[in-house]
Amino acid sequence: MISERVTGSRVIRTVLPAEAEAVTALHARARAAYYPDYPDGVVPDGGTDWLAAWRSALARPDGRVLCAVEQGRIVGLASFRTPEGAAAEMVKLFQFHVDPDRWRSGVGTALHAACVEEWRADGRRIAVLDVHVGNRRAQAFYARQGWEPDPYHPPADGDQHLFLRYAVAGE
Repeated sequence: MISERVTGSRVIRTVLPAEAEAVTALHARARAAYYPDYPDGVVPDGGTDWLAAWRSALARPDGRVLCAVEQGRIVGLASFRTPEGAAAEMVKLFQFHVDPDRWRSGVGTALHAACVEEWRADGRRIAVLDVHVGNRRAQAFYARQGWEPDPYHPPADGDQHLFLRYAVAGE
């Protein structure tokens, strides 16, 4: 388990429960930037209380939330755990966000590398995620990191998500 990883002026570490509000704010900024075409700039959230959701994610003993910190500010985050009913060798990346003002600065790549390092240390072999079909930026990022369409979970007609898979162990 990574306690802290330092790269230049960037630190990647576990998010603290007291940082739930900062994480929620970063999540909101990232979602608004990912989906700029919604009317009035309001991103649909299905009524989700994101602060409660992040507090829950931070409290889960079976999950991890990592963050990238620069100059004392959280600029990226990643939340992952074994999905319900899956084998222990699988991990799901549930949330992965970089502050829009830090896009293309290496934050996402460094945070992804820290996730992969942790997954390998934990004996994970396969990582999965789903990404919204309209989030082309994220799809391109994941492709650059080596994620591929999940052959075991092709999208159904009308599905708003693409399912991706990553060989953690270099299979």
